[in-house]
Amino acid sequence: MIEVRELTKRYGATTAVDALTFTVRPGRVTGFLGPNGSGKSTTLRMVLGLHTPTSGSVTVDGRPFTDRPRGLRHVGALLDAGDVHGGRTARAHLAVLARGNRIPLSRVDEVLEEVGLAGAARRRIGGYSLGMRQRLGIAGALLGDPPVLLFDEPLNGLDPEGVKWVRGLFRRLAAEGRTVFVSSHLMTEMEHTADELVVIGRGALIAAESLAEFAARGRRPGVTVGTPDRARLTALLLGEGAEVDEEAGLLTVTGLPAARIGELALEHRVLLDRLTTRTASLEEAFMELTADSVEYPAGDAR
Repeated sequence: MIEVRELTKRYGATTAVDALTFTVRPGRVTGFLGPNGSGKSTTLRMVLGLHTPTSGSVTVDGRPFTDRPRGLRHVGALLDAGDVHGGRTARAHLAVLARGNRIPLSRVDEVLEEVGLAGAARRRIGGYSLGMRQRLGIAGALLGDPPVLLFDEPLNGLDPEGVKWVRGLFRRLAAEGRTVFVSSHLMTEMEHTADELVVIGRGALIAAESLAEFAARGRRPGVTVGTPDRARLTALLLGEGAEVDEEAGLLTVTGLPAARIGELALEHRVLLDRLTTRTASLEEAFMELTADSVEYPAGDAR
């Protein structure tokens, strides 16, 4: 479990992380979302003791991470897949980590096999693709078989097969009772992977709740309707208490289910050429709720 309490980090007059409080629990995948520059990476580095908080605290299973002399046995992390010595082989890189944390060298071959790099174990990392480096970074995180895992943008450079594999890996790790905390800007992947979300903007907490609860904060679920008789159908729908908006020749209806809209159209002989239920979207909710937290929005002249 990761517990963050009033965590704050300032650099001079700039507040990178602003009194964050949230808990990342075991047994589920928690997504960590926020616009670029929102403080996600700084927060992860404070969890790992790489940055010192200005105030507040962060603990892993009840203790600061820096209190644990064999860190990889307690927390595995992928922060920057490019932060490795390109002249080493993958096996040599992991062997150094293993020795420093008193992890059996047999574990090196196990994790290389698990991430699909067994065949490239003796190749120099400098010749690896970005996707291979991501897999190596994940291998390093898994090396100590830790109960807590942190990943910062783990899908960068992965092909579709790799993305599918990582998605399954995170699910399996959570099912084993581990704490899995994943920072990502890919909303579609969070929809497929995360159970819980922590969302921040300009260093401050926006939400800490289930994915479904957060998605429901966005535009209300509705129904998209196409008809050549928009004015007549709009009047019927308004009479039923629905809210109706028109855009690009289509009606967006909230407050009335698709079945009832179809019944009204049939009763009044209004032809429909489209009737589609629109569910709440994580991406819509994220864009709406973080709109004021984007550092450089499109069209910004700064």
